[in-house]
Amino acid sequence: MAALCSEFGDLVQIKKQLISVISLCKERGLLHSDDAQDLDALTLAKSYFDLKEYDRAAYFLKGCCSQKAYFLYMYSRYLSGEKKKDDETVDSLGPLEKGQVRNEALRELRVELSKKHIAGELDGFTLYLYGVVLRKLDLLKEAVEVFVEAIHSLPLHWGAWLELSNLVTNIEMLKSLSLPDCWIKDFFMAHMYTELQMIKEALQKYQNLIEAGFSKSTYIISQIAVAYHNIRDIDQALALFNELREQDPYRIDNMDTFSNLLYVKSMKPELSYLAHNLVEIDKYRVETCCVIGNYYSLRSQHEKAALYFQRALKLNPRCLGAWTLMGHEYMEMKNTSAAIQAYRHAIEVNKRDYRAWYGLGQTYEILKMPFYCLYYYRKAHQLRPNDSRMLVALGESYEKLSQQVEAKKCYWRAYSVGDVEKMALLKLAKLHEQLNESDDAAQCYMLYIQDIFSCGEQLEHAEVSTALRYLGQYYFKNKLYDEASLCAQRCCDYNDAREEGKALLRQISQVRDQIETPSADLFAPLSNNNTPVRRVSPLNLISFTP
Repeated sequence: MAALCSEFGDLVQIKKQLISVISLCKERGLLHSDDAQDLDALTLAKSYFDLKEYDRAAYFLKGCCSQKAYFLYMYSRYLSGEKKKDDETVDSLGPLEKGQVRNEALRELRVELSKKHIAGELDGFTLYLYGVVLRKLDLLKEAVEVFVEAIHSLPLHWGAWLELSNLVTNIEMLKSLSLPDCWIKDFFMAHMYTELQMIKEALQKYQNLIEAGFSKSTYIISQIAVAYHNIRDIDQALALFNELREQDPYRIDNMDTFSNLLYVKSMKPELSYLAHNLVEIDKYRVETCCVIGNYYSLRSQHEKAALYFQRALKLNPRCLGAWTLMGHEYMEMKNTSAAIQAYRHAIEVNKRDYRAWYGLGQTYEILKMPFYCLYYYRKAHQLRPNDSRMLVALGESYEKLSQQVEAKKCYWRAYSVGDVEKMALLKLAKLHEQLNESDDAAQCYMLYIQDIFSCGEQLEHAEVSTALRYLGQYYFKNKLYDEASLCAQRCCDYNDAREEGKALLRQISQVRDQIETPSADLFAPLSNNNTPVRRVSPLNLISFTP
């Protein structure tokens, strides 16, 4: 193979390299043959392989000596075992514990490949297969080493890079890998940054690739859209997916992620159009089944949604999104045991799937098992340290376990990183209220009111009236009657607080003529200090206007 370039200067050479490796992959069924050695057997076996008659293909390749024939022989045996395992697993989708159903061919393959590996007789493709076998046997450290070796042997085989990416657990491990200095490494690093939630670094890498000459790559556009999806910049992600659809209208890859965004925004017509469009293109693709499942879920037809996610898993039992989404549907149907099983399958596919860990936490929360909740929410938080939802869930778990100090830290941290659901301050204020920490509670309630009104729309769960009721009483007790009166008047705008507001106004009117109390300007601008401070009047910290 031509020498690999470490820079992007020669795009023509890069294109030639890609064409060459695509041909090599196709010859090995990774998706003829021109070797004189084993040509007849290889040609016959490849035809059986293409028909997915893997045992038959392996039978006719037994004893062949060429590298291509040996790879196809071992790969056929591996896929035969996988097919049998998948058929047995997906037929029930029930309470199958990890390890109960396995590829019986793995151990034999490992023994044979290990001998060849020690003898130095494995090429880049067979090293890749050896790594897959090791990963399937949970020999992860060895698998990482073999995948790195496979990448050095054949740097342009993207499959080996992707398998390696699934085993990298953190940035320290990524930095420790000895990877070849090849242009494709930049694609891998960008992918890894996205997987490790290092979105700023990922976007910079993809921007560099675009400037290097890959501006028309729909893969890069899709990956940037996925990156924005991961940080919940939904509008930006939707814009990119719509651009992607314009450039590549028959694309199915990543459309399940696009449908997740449409689902979150409750865009029923757009999701319906996408589902119908994908059915016309290819109704037997995994992504199509997931999109249809999301469509039915948005219509609250959860049984139908679960059915389509099951269909996706029959097509590809390693489809991470389908396992997670099916877990969500079982949660909606109150089938907690099935939800737990689905989420655990998702984690087996990819231990970095924070949604599955978070889903398990929610499931055990329903089962009123807070210690389990805490464990799973911690896992989700480790994967998404700046996601306020994980922090709020952690805070709730600590609160249920009477660990109030930890709960306070979680709620305040959730607010500090940008509380997407506007719940952290409210929960923190209520916790302070329960602990009779009135100054802190008042500060948090005022910050909460400001936060709600600053977002420009009233949220369904907003408890502004709760905050106003507390603040009215707080000011009244502290003899700040002007502020108490304003809060009481605002309470009258809410049905659930109107009577309490009127009662407080009557109380204020009874004492107002007798006591004159200087009051601060309630509408003064917010202090630059964003951290609640004990024993400081909250009046100087906030203003709020509906």
